[in-house]
Amino acid sequence: MTAAAVPADTEQAAVSADRRRWIALAVVMMASFMDLVDVTIVNIAIPSIQQDTGASFSAVQWVTGGYALAFAIGLITGGRLGDIYGRKRLFLLGIGGFTVASALCGLATGPEMLIATRVLQGGTAALMVPQVLSIIHATFPAHERGKVFGMFGAVVGLGAVSGPLIGALLTQWDLFGLQWRPIFLINLPVGIAGLLLGRRYIAESRAEKALKLDLVGMALASAGLLMLLYPLTHGREAGWPLWGYLSMAGSLPVFALFVRYEQAKTRRDGSPLVELTLFRVKSFAAGIGVQLTFGIVSGIFFLVWTLYMQIGLGWSALRAGTTGIPFSIAVSVAAGMSVQKLVPRFGRKVLQAGALVMAAGVLLYIWEADRYAAGIQPWQMALPLVVMGAGMGLIVAPITEAILSEVPREHAGSASGLINTVGQLGMALGLGLVSVAFFGAIDEHVAPQAIGTEFTGGFIHAMWWVAGVLMAVFALMFALPGHSAGTGEHAEAEEPVEREAVLVP
Repeated sequence: MTAAAVPADTEQAAVSADRRRWIALAVVMMASFMDLVDVTIVNIAIPSIQQDTGASFSAVQWVTGGYALAFAIGLITGGRLGDIYGRKRLFLLGIGGFTVASALCGLATGPEMLIATRVLQGGTAALMVPQVLSIIHATFPAHERGKVFGMFGAVVGLGAVSGPLIGALLTQWDLFGLQWRPIFLINLPVGIAGLLLGRRYIAESRAEKALKLDLVGMALASAGLLMLLYPLTHGREAGWPLWGYLSMAGSLPVFALFVRYEQAKTRRDGSPLVELTLFRVKSFAAGIGVQLTFGIVSGIFFLVWTLYMQIGLGWSALRAGTTGIPFSIAVSVAAGMSVQKLVPRFGRKVLQAGALVMAAGVLLYIWEADRYAAGIQPWQMALPLVVMGAGMGLIVAPITEAILSEVPREHAGSASGLINTVGQLGMALGLGLVSVAFFGAIDEHVAPQAIGTEFTGGFIHAMWWVAGVLMAVFALMFALPGHSAGTGEHAEAEEPVEREAVLVP
């Protein structure tokens, strides 16, 4: 009787542990979804924000760009803090701060306060988001991680494109007369639930090797990013002054100094902010380049697309939001297929096909926008959006696994911080380039009756930029390994490295 009870207890404990890790996965994915929705949800509410607060187009650009800027600057540090002090601890701190910042955004009394609270929101997201990939990396073994990253990629794609629909519904409903504010206040119940469930079900983990916080490296990285991104975001409003060009040029030697310092820090105590040896991993180095350029695509497209539909075509928030439903469905379906069926068989070719398919959708969209002009209807946009969504889904799901597949787990926080940083850096660059790609093609003093024509021309101009960047994404993908180390016949090779992580109960 006693001998039989031991295996039963062991089996029950194993089932309980398995259930806990899947609940933990649901929690971190919920946090990722909340963050991604919050990036895109603002775009659809731009007209409502402008009407209620009197914000200018430059201020609106800061509402979106300020979040991306704070996010990009803080992500590397956020990843390293998780490695040092515990990923669960930093995740809970981040999701708690993100929830508070969301409440402050919803209570903002003017554009200045909204910009400030969005920057705060981006900073707290920088503590939360890097821990997500690190927790997944530390919780699931190599043979399961392809499936988990596939689920994560689907959530990423769905979150990025469902934000406009959720924002449209909340803005259109005008709950309690709050207009645009519920797009931020909706984070409160989600954040509180994530905080409570995360505290109970997420296992603590940190780097096996004792690390120290690199304050000098943090300062240099932050200064370089700020010098590059601030002029891009603020340049058009300031009339592209000389100091902006000098600041962007000056960011290059700051980044060079950062690299030299990190090399010296590695030799001195082995605790750099950025583990530069990661760039010796071919899949990581190539994937970082893809992530950066694809972020530029997202930064340009989503903001320009919203401005085109709501201001140029005069559509309501709900009409603009529902127009994106085919895009959302296509992303989710393609993301699931890419990881489960296509990537294990065709490897890198799936991501390259995604870039070409998405570029084909962009060209089709350009043709339709030019042909139908301001008279274009939502059903006419469905085909190019489905093609674009399918292409995006083929990229966003497998790219994370491709980048992290050969990264040792003790550097998971630093690696995931870099992945998210370059993605946000790309998005911030894209948002800054909107000033050139979109607003640069529009007359600043356009007559009301000519808004449709001007915004259609600006949209077409910006979409050519998107198509060009997608071709750069396609070219960079040739540097990715043919097959990810975490899929197919390569999966077993990674297992010895994966045992180096330390889980803290």
